[in-house]
Amino acid sequence: MADSIDELKQKLQQFVDERDWAQFHSPKNLSMAMIVEAAELVEHFQWNTEAESSELTAEKLEQVSHELADTFVYLLRISQVLGIDLIEAANKKIALNALKYPIEKARGKNNKYTDYE
Repeated sequence: MADSIDELKQKLQQFVDERDWAQFHSPKNLSMAMIVEAAELVEHFQWNTEAESSELTAEKLEQVSHELADTFVYLLRISQVLGIDLIEAANKKIALNALKYPIEKARGKNNKYTDYE
């Protein structure tokens, strides 16, 4: 079992290599596959109320975890193919979002940053 992002990336690379699937893993194909999995995730919440979406049965939670994992694996694979460090990219994006959404303007609000100008 992989316990870190790096271990998971190695495990995923081995999985792909053993099946000779890298030939199919273009950024286009991987991003499309990720969106399909994200859509399958959304299906579990479609038509639910806000409360229902937070109160999942054990069975539903397991199904949701599978869709999250599928989406995550494709995201991780795209980052491998493109040579993007997801931790670094996420840290940079959080810093950019902190500039776009200053606390004094954004706290408790869901407005898009362009509404602050």
